[in-house]
Order: sequence, then structure tokens, then C-alpha cells
Amino acid sequence: MIIVMKSNSKENDIQEISRTLGDLGLGVHVSKGSERTIIGVIGDKRKLDDIPLELMSGVEKLVPIVESFKLASKTFQPTPSIVDVGGVKIGGKELVVMAGPCAVESHEQILDSAIAVKKAGAQFLRGGAFKPRTSPYAFQGLEEEGLKLLYEAKKATGLLIVSEVTCERAVEVADKYVDMFQIGARNVQNFQLLREIGHSKKPVLFKRGPSTTIDEWLNAAEYIMSEGNYNIVLCERGIRTFETATRNTLDISAVPVIKEMSHLPIIVDPSHASGKSQYILPLSKAAVAAGADGLIIEVHPDPKRALSDAAQQLTPEQFYDLCKDISKIADIIGRGFNHAR
Repeated sequence: MIIVMKSNSKENDIQEISRTLGDLGLGVHVSKGSERTIIGVIGDKRKLDDIPLELMSGVEKLVPIVESFKLASKTFQPTPSIVDVGGVKIGGKELVVMAGPCAVESHEQILDSAIAVKKAGAQFLRGGAFKPRTSPYAFQGLEEEGLKLLYEAKKATGLLIVSEVTCERAVEVADKYVDMFQIGARNVQNFQLLREIGHSKKPVLFKRGPSTTIDEWLNAAEYIMSEGNYNIVLCERGIRTFETATRNTLDISAVPVIKEMSHLPIIVDPSHASGKSQYILPLSKAAVAAGADGLIIEVHPDPKRALSDAAQQLTPEQFYDLCKDISKIADIIGRGFNHAR
């Protein structure tokens, strides 16, 4: 349920309602817009059966939230969320780009990657330290050693770090090194992990599962938010269909659908969607034109020698050209992007 306050309601009215809800053991989320203040009520609404909220001072009306996901819904918060990660705002006017190799392999590889992606205009360095793979014999990542290498690259370049966590132990280890957790597609409904992330206030990049509907995806995000962490950026990375020409099928429609259903920002991963480097540029341009708040792209100094996902990683030169092209689209649609010209 949300409580819509009158335009002339006073701060004391909001505080009194918040106290009343808190005394009942209910969560409270206050969203102040330019014209109206909305109070989100979190918890068992049956506790309100004997409380005449609509008669309290400053209340205009009560609105039930019909979606199964409450905190992530646009009904709960009509204005778009902006997630601040180390001063970089995701969901605002500026386009955000995260880039780097699929996996951290060595000091030289990750540092070269960081220098290249920063030169092109990226604000984040991405790199996998914990790598859940389809085959148990495939490269699984360097784990904490990989995180240390990412952190060294951050100190050298000033880039923010985003990296995947796969379990509670990984969350504890990564917390010391990264600016933003990533929940990968395989863990979108690992509810124990999602609750653990929810206990942290650290921002999280939350990827869509390959067979996850948008409704299921937002309900999964609700697990994180219900534990108190609202700093979520959604990531569309392609879904599984009958098509075999690409690794997955990029659901570009997810961008406007999420914008209509939720206040959470959304970025797009064209690398995992296509699985082929030659398709990354056109998919990136389509994502930006569709209204995505950013991109996450795989870039490797020498993709042919990559230990994982070699076919979908761009060279630094290709990534530089991509950033140059998307900056033109960003300008046209009124979103800035600081491509290093």
C-alpha cells in the first residue's frame, strides 16, 4: 500500500504517520516528489485493519499496490531511482558504461584492459573473479587474487569496480575490493544470496536470468529490496529462445517495459546477449536508442587468447570506436556520454 499525501501536507504529518507505521512493526519508505509526498508501507497490511490512516492529518488517499513486487514497482515510487556508485549516477541523464574482460587473468591483462576502457570513456571496470561456468572443467576465476588485481587497476586508473559474487563467502570477500556487486544470470533466483546482498547497502548490478520473465525478475529484485538495499541496477543480457544464430536473444523491449513497470534503472549487456563480437555495436546502439541507462561490455587486450568467452570480447580499438558511435546517439536523445575524443 502507498499513502498519497496532500500537496499542502506538513513534515509533522509525515513524521506522525511514519511513527504510527513503525510502532506496528511495518516498514516505511518516504518518496518526496515536486508536488506530492508518497509513503510506502512495507509489511503485512492486516496490521492496519484498525488504523484509520485515511483520516490522519495530511493524507489525501490510500492506494493499494496490485503488483506482487511492491518496492520495485513504479506505483510505490513514481519517480525514477538514481543509483549512486562512488559519485557515478546510474539512471540519471548521463549514460554509464562498464567494460572489461570476462575474467581477470593476470596483472598485465587487467591493467591493460582498465587503461583501454578508461581511454574510451567507461566509468567502470568489469572483470570476473568468481566465474560460475557451465562446465566444471572450465576456468573458474582467480577468486580473491583476481579481486586484488581489480583493486590495483582501480588505484592505477580511478575506475570503479563491478564484479560478480556467487555465494555468501564471495560477498564477504568481494566487499573489501569492489564498488558494486554483480548478481549473474545463473543466480537470479538464488534467494539466499539475494537476501545476503540485501543486508548490504552496496549497489548491485542484477542480471536477468536466461529463462526469467520480467515479472519474475522484478520479484527477485524484491528479495534484495525487502532486506533494505534499494541500490539496484537491472541488467538485460538476453534470454533463451529457439534462435541459435546468437548465444541468447536480446530482449530490447525489456528496456521500455521496465521503465513503465519499475523505477529501477536498467542497463544492457550486448556481449552475453549476442555471444559474437560483430553484433555488439549494433545491439549497443539499439539499447541506447531504446532508453537504456547504460551498457556493460566485454573488452580484452587480446580476445583470441582469452580464457573464457573469447568470441564475444572486443579489442580495445573496437571498444573505442563503439563508444564514439554511442556518444552520437546519446547526444541525439539528450543523454550525455563523455567519450574521450
